[in-house]
Amino acid sequence: MSILRLEVSNPAYTPEKLQLVTVHSDNLNGRQDISIYNAHATGTNLPVVMLLHGVYGNNWVWMHLGGVHHVYESLRQQGLTEFVLVMPSDGGLWDGSGYLPLGEHGNYEAWITDDVRAAVTDTVSAVTDKSSWYITGLSMGGYGALRLGAKHPALYKGISAHSSITCLDDFSHFVSYPTSRYECLEKNESNLVYWFEKHFQVMPPLRLDCGKQDELFTSNQTLIHELKERGIEADHTWLDGGHEWPYWHRNIEKTLWFFDHLEKR
Repeated sequence: MSILRLEVSNPAYTPEKLQLVTVHSDNLNGRQDISIYNAHATGTNLPVVMLLHGVYGNNWVWMHLGGVHHVYESLRQQGLTEFVLVMPSDGGLWDGSGYLPLGEHGNYEAWITDDVRAAVTDTVSAVTDKSSWYITGLSMGGYGALRLGAKHPALYKGISAHSSITCLDDFSHFVSYPTSRYECLEKNESNLVYWFEKHFQVMPPLRLDCGKQDELFTSNQTLIHELKERGIEADHTWLDGGHEWPYWHRNIEKTLWFFDHLEKR
């Protein structure tokens, strides 16, 4: 295991239902953080929703900019499945790591697929090796969810993405440095379509949405077109809104209901 140490918050001093974990990981050669909501649930084998953040963000933004826990609690009153919400840091590289394996800079893919998963299973009693995992994200986190879900389909029961970066060129909307920084050793490593085509026969259900006023709208349309050309179906919705937290706060419920349907199916 690449986890060297774990530091876990004391529930006596932490907001209700929230657990904070700091992980010292060999994959990152350092420490990064995870926020876990509904961490003290009393059930067993509870399903997990992993929410990946965008550029500039960190483990806290889905709750404290996006209010995802408020959306979740409201939907629970309407019959939503009980989930554990896991919100990891992307690893803290530059303005965003892209959740990619970036050689000497760190393996930000393995941080998510291996370390975060192990840390949650180790520290949340309701999550076990039998728990289902779902993955979603916004912007760079949407790209991470799509790529990791497509590359590692056996790890996830469902994939969802909001306002996604869909290729390395899209990073230029948000970062001032060359997007060539995100190029990986393997030629097709960062290519979403490559991974979807490679694993289309075992791909979990997929959905995505994007606002029509979003600078990434055309890129999302192009991705759907490229997937359709290869016979890969993805549920997609084009909505009103831009690249902003009010949009993601409003539409994360679509992801949660999508995962709820898959979990109850």
